[in-house]
Amino acid sequence: MDRIFQDVADNVAWLSGIGADPTGGTTRLLYSDYWVEAQQGVKKKMDDAGFTTYFDDIGNLFGRVEGSTYKDETIMSGSHIDTVVNGGKLDGQFGVLAAYLAIKYLKEKHGQPLRNLEVISMAEEEGSRFPYVFWGSKNFFGLANKEEMADVADFEGVKFVDAMRGAGFDFRDETKPLRDDIKAFVEIHIEQGKVLENEGKVVGVVNSIAGQRRYTIVLNGESNHAGTTPMGYRKDTVYAFSKIVSQSIDKAKKLGDPLVLTFGKVEPKPNTVNVVPGETLFTMDCRHTDEAELHSFTQEIEQDMKTICAEMGIDILIDLWMDEAPVPMDPHIVSVLEGVCKKEGLNYRVMHSGAGHDSQIFAPRVPTAMFFVPSIGGISHNPAEDTKTEDLVEGVKALTEALYELAYK
Repeated sequence: MDRIFQDVADNVAWLSGIGADPTGGTTRLLYSDYWVEAQQGVKKKMDDAGFTTYFDDIGNLFGRVEGSTYKDETIMSGSHIDTVVNGGKLDGQFGVLAAYLAIKYLKEKHGQPLRNLEVISMAEEEGSRFPYVFWGSKNFFGLANKEEMADVADFEGVKFVDAMRGAGFDFRDETKPLRDDIKAFVEIHIEQGKVLENEGKVVGVVNSIAGQRRYTIVLNGESNHAGTTPMGYRKDTVYAFSKIVSQSIDKAKKLGDPLVLTFGKVEPKPNTVNVVPGETLFTMDCRHTDEAELHSFTQEIEQDMKTICAEMGIDILIDLWMDEAPVPMDPHIVSVLEGVCKKEGLNYRVMHSGAGHDSQIFAPRVPTAMFFVPSIGGISHNPAEDTKTEDLVEGVKALTEALYELAYK
């Protein structure tokens, strides 16, 4: 226990220090110098542990321990190495470090596995530097389209292609066959919510990732003088927005978990004290683990918005720009993870993930499941992001035992 505790604490401190911001937090963006340093640093650790290491074309890093018997079957674990701007010390990178430590411990204690064990440190998941998410996992499965990236640039005008090649990588060689040896993928991640902490659980077993529908909505009414326009003559888009929000959230609360609904961005125009706002742009984010429920609820809300606006003489433009279906985890892998928790006497619960993860790219293609560990205060994407080291250790132990069940038996 003491060794694992120290290993976890030391490795988290080391990796989060690469790209550490003087004001707190870590910034390690795709193909940046800090990103290269982090990937090379993880590679060296795996080299030193006796893993066979390599990069793929786009910069995903792999560390492999060959199996003795089922050489065409691989059990994989890992996560992403990039961060959001001024992010925390655990999101993504804990999954990479936990996979490395778990496989290192298994190799030391049990020797060669029956099936190959492999760490993946994915190039990117967050979309923090370039407007593209899951670059690492999508390339792993040949889902990324390089034509889409030709004119993509970051917030400083650096082109994606130039940054990638400057880091020593290039687009995936599409003549190479995709891998078909992955028999299971297990990702461990901080929860990024308060459920485990509030319930006093040390581990979550994730059985699904919620689907998401995201909208940008624009209301067009009439801007007019705040002093000379009687209330009955107004086409006030902030008033319409407030009615939409109040009615929608009341309905979401009535329907209850696991549905969540968020109005996250609001831009009224002209946004000044003495003018009736004639235009309001806002966003809506709705998530649910059941696709039919997600579609039914959002379609009802869309109709409600149109009714409210029609009654007020306001035009509405609704743009549904993200429509991601829920992703179930593999029942067998979920049962393996649950069995490990029961065997080890861990205080756990089965739960869904409201946030997106690389596992949602893996799950439709290979048997996949996830572990969660608690997040203090539910805080993430923030320098205050943290988890008790004791809980991180329990997560590493759970992952170690799960990989043992999948690779050594």
